Amino acid sequence: MSVVFSVITITYNAAPVLQRTLDSVAAQNYAHVEHLIIDGNSHDGTLALFQHYQENNSRAGVIHEVNAISEPDKGIYDAMNKALAMATGDYIVFLNAGDVFHSPDVLTRIAAAAGGMPAVIYGNTDIVDGEGRFVRHRRLAPPRRLTWHSFLHGMLVCHQAFFARCDIARTTPYNLRYRFSADYDLLRREAKAEGNISTCLRSA
Repeated sequence: MSVVFSVITITYNAAPVLQRTLDSVAAQNYAHVEHLIIDGNSHDGTLALFQHYQENNSRAGVIHEVNAISEPDKGIYDAMNKALAMATGDYIVFLNAGDVFHSPDVLTRIAAAAGGMPAVIYGNTDIVDGEGRFVRHRRLAPPRRLTWHSFLHGMLVCHQAFFARCDIARTTPYNLRYRFSADYDLLRREAKAEGNISTCLRSA
């Protein structure tokens, strides 16, 4: 049985940076992908971009399911919680507007690491410039084995490189009381939810 990924992109007036994210997801050579785009009622060209993307989501014979909504929300973490409720995949990853996967085979490699269905699969993150050129590796890097105790040392892994099993992710939604650190809180709680955690380096 093939692993299904729910890739989630949160947008709000993101027209200048959204296309590279859409292109990155479309370029993935893994077929079992649900791409959810959750927009906060944008009033620039964002909607036109993802509507065009929905109509033309076949690249090199790989067709991904694309679903999008646009409506007012209470901020990025509220939008992320909407996505958690909508996701139907086995694993969920947030690749927000402007973010890109490291290479077209990222999801293929993550799927290969998903044997036994660990709670979390995670990896490293690189910093790139506005043209997508490599700048440097992110200063904080995840350890070989990630536990919730690891987060005592800071945000060691970014959500772009953190693949959580959907059944666990839905039980640990973002806490809207944390305006600036809800992602840190959620990743820590997901890492604590189950001890069976796998590593896949350079996953994003």
